[in-house]
Amino acid sequence: MRKIGLGIGVVAVVVAGAFAFTLLTGGPEGARPGGCAHIEKAEKGARYRPLDCAADDANVRVAKVVDEASQCPTGGAPYTIFTLAETLCLMPNFVQGACYQGDRESGMKKVDCTTAQSIRVASVAREPVECANGQKLTYVEPVVTFCLVRASDKG
Repeated sequence: MRKIGLGIGVVAVVVAGAFAFTLLTGGPEGARPGGCAHIEKAEKGARYRPLDCAADDANVRVAKVVDEASQCPTGGAPYTIFTLAETLCLMPNFVQGACYQGDRESGMKKVDCTTAQSIRVASVAREPVECANGQKLTYVEPVVTFCLVRASDKG
């Protein structure tokens, strides 16, 4: 159980902190709450590419668009901050039943559930809930709870 706790902790840190970049030129076009994108490290900061939320490489969802990072909601799992002309508060675009693994370039990457050390999204709830194993990520705006398990676990 300690391994999954450490794994989820690493996931939260990677997702929350991997892309807290500030760039000086124009913002991503069409970045609106509910929209999805793929962000990854680039030579100078990070690259933001809007995508359909159903795309396998759509690794983030826009939770909120604000003027500055301090306006991102607090009280739950930390949001990833992406700042260009406007600041995006991003959360993972996790899909129930899918598996993910931390990735140095993109924070989280969808992988086959047989991949070693991957996590599986056991459930997604549009409200704060308790997860059977206690391993969860809860965001406050929009309200969503991801219950996570080791991909190798059946539950």
